[in-house]
Amino acid sequence: MNKKHKAGREKQGSAQSDARASKGGETHQQATGDRTILTTNQGVAISDNQNSLKAGGRGPTLLEDFILREKITHFDHERIPERIVHARGSGAHGYFQPYQSMKHVTKANFLSDPSVQTPVFVRFSTVAGGAGSVDLPRDVRGFAVKFYTQEGNYDLVGNNIPVFFIQDAIKFPDLIHSVKMEADRGYPQAGSAHDTFWDFVSLMPESLHMIMWAMSDRTLPRSLRMMEGFGVNTFRLVNDAGESNFVKFHWRPILGTSAVTWDEAVKISGADPDFHRRDLYEAIEAGAFPEFELAFQVLDQKMADDYRFDILDATKLIPEEVVPLQVVGKMVLNRNPDNFFAETEQVAFCPSHVVPGIDFSEDPLLQGRLFSYLDTQLSRLGTPNFHQIPVNAPKCPFANLQRDAKMQMMVPKGRANYEPNSIDPSAPRESHSYGFQTTPIPLEGTKVRLRAESFADHYSQARMFYRSMSLHEQKHMQKALTFELGKVDIPEIRRKMLGHLDVIDPDLGTIVAEELGMTGEAIRATPTVPHVELPPSLALRMIGKYPPTLKGRKVGVLLAPGFDVEVMQQLVKAIEAESATAALIGTKVGGVQDGAGTKQPVDMALNASPSVLFDAVAVLAGTEGDRALTENPDAVTFLRDALRHLKSIGLSGATSVANRAEVSGLGVTNFAGAKDGISTFINFARGGRVWERDSD
Repeated sequence: MNKKHKAGREKQGSAQSDARASKGGETHQQATGDRTILTTNQGVAISDNQNSLKAGGRGPTLLEDFILREKITHFDHERIPERIVHARGSGAHGYFQPYQSMKHVTKANFLSDPSVQTPVFVRFSTVAGGAGSVDLPRDVRGFAVKFYTQEGNYDLVGNNIPVFFIQDAIKFPDLIHSVKMEADRGYPQAGSAHDTFWDFVSLMPESLHMIMWAMSDRTLPRSLRMMEGFGVNTFRLVNDAGESNFVKFHWRPILGTSAVTWDEAVKISGADPDFHRRDLYEAIEAGAFPEFELAFQVLDQKMADDYRFDILDATKLIPEEVVPLQVVGKMVLNRNPDNFFAETEQVAFCPSHVVPGIDFSEDPLLQGRLFSYLDTQLSRLGTPNFHQIPVNAPKCPFANLQRDAKMQMMVPKGRANYEPNSIDPSAPRESHSYGFQTTPIPLEGTKVRLRAESFADHYSQARMFYRSMSLHEQKHMQKALTFELGKVDIPEIRRKMLGHLDVIDPDLGTIVAEELGMTGEAIRATPTVPHVELPPSLALRMIGKYPPTLKGRKVGVLLAPGFDVEVMQQLVKAIEAESATAALIGTKVGGVQDGAGTKQPVDMALNASPSVLFDAVAVLAGTEGDRALTENPDAVTFLRDALRHLKSIGLSGATSVANRAEVSGLGVTNFAGAKDGISTFINFARGGRVWERDSD
């Protein structure tokens, strides 16, 4: 081996096995010149690192795919004990109850009886950051639900976005490695705005639909209580007659979907890194229980065959206008964990945990997940007995002959630990009547590593999503792409991404290029297949999707000396009548004197409570208090940020500080100068933001 090849191998360290062949043979490098061949850890050259081995292009992934198993196994075991992805999470207990029986499509018991409440544990999470990262990076959110059903545990493990970055599970380690901290420098943490991530995306057009979602407001949720959830993959529902239908799972928050702005997210992360975790915990403690409705998109085989895109492709969605949602039940989260580590950290979700009536599709991303999640739990929790941890244990009887292993906490009895056996008549036995039965789906195909042609369109739905957004949401996406690509150091990567954006929407590509100062520099992208024009899906929007409400939100009320206590009481009463929370803020946490000289208690101090933490704000002051606020930078910023972030603003005796902050316009209400001023303030606050005030 020459010095160049030797140096290259030493630089890569133990990740590369010795490429020397048997005596008299030649190395992979010698066979291909200077190009280094990708191999397994055993030195076997890999012919295709893009596709797992399947029975036909659309068939299930084969267990014999040793390349897939080695790659994902190594990835799953890279970190202990923290999760590699979804490390930062918040959890809650609750229950699920169906609205009506769904026996016509599934024999799953927990969906069959409207009188039955099934206990659940839910874990919300970010994806890219570590356990100590902040709650509000621009990131996908995990939405995982463990149902403790009468037939065993069922885990619905999804995200707050209905599609994913990749089509085949074999690419998951590459995706996560690219978005995680860069290998040589250990940063950035919990952020996608860096070279390796965008390099990967620029080379993987299948990621472009997900990128549009990732750059949207969906990745900056206002609250874990106010975001949607999706099963992402296509699953099957099976009824008692053995009839099978495909299904997409949706969670819809009763409070509606809502997001913060990027500027708010940055400031919230500094002011309160635990913003989402605190919000969830405090809401449950206050009895404002988060609620989500479960909905199905059900389609039979013919509908699946006739649909324009392949339903096994996890980078695609089915618009609600094409297959409407069927709302089937409601989940209520009504109890916080007693111990964060024992429950939220040790809970183990696996998509392979299903019950009779729910089955898998041949989606190649799902097929890999069925292996990967269990393997990860074995690594992270250290034992196959993780099901004995209370948060993971079924609440129905369970029995088998699997014994021993690390951390065995039960005491199995009996002589026989195998099946079948004749020496222990009471030992558990299989049941053809009650046991899980895989849906009999005919399979036929040649063992291949390839991507089905029906997976080839990577631009049409990305284009549809962008064009479905409101103008405000499109502007946010433009700014997000500009920010993210502006953090990329390698110009070639930016040029390739601009080429992709030009295909998705020429105006989008033009705007981002102008903002980057790279007009005319895009590297043209050539789609594998021509994209098709799809009608916009207004159901994909966030703005205006739900009726205006203040329920579950928080209003910050800043009090300065001499304020009118009667106005404060009326305002607090009006806020609480909306099922919202009023947070009283003082320049000092010890309290503020009202106009009568009485010291009134407050909940928090101004220097620790910027307006980004609230959904609407009000400032109440007397003459001296108003004058003092004008000299307080925190008070001026409190109002300026609220104006910038399009929030409803109420004022009482705070004229000077409002003038100093240049706060005026639609949605700014002076309680003293407006008839029914408090009602007007509340009406604006119900809308979440005063979008009419938005401008460049």
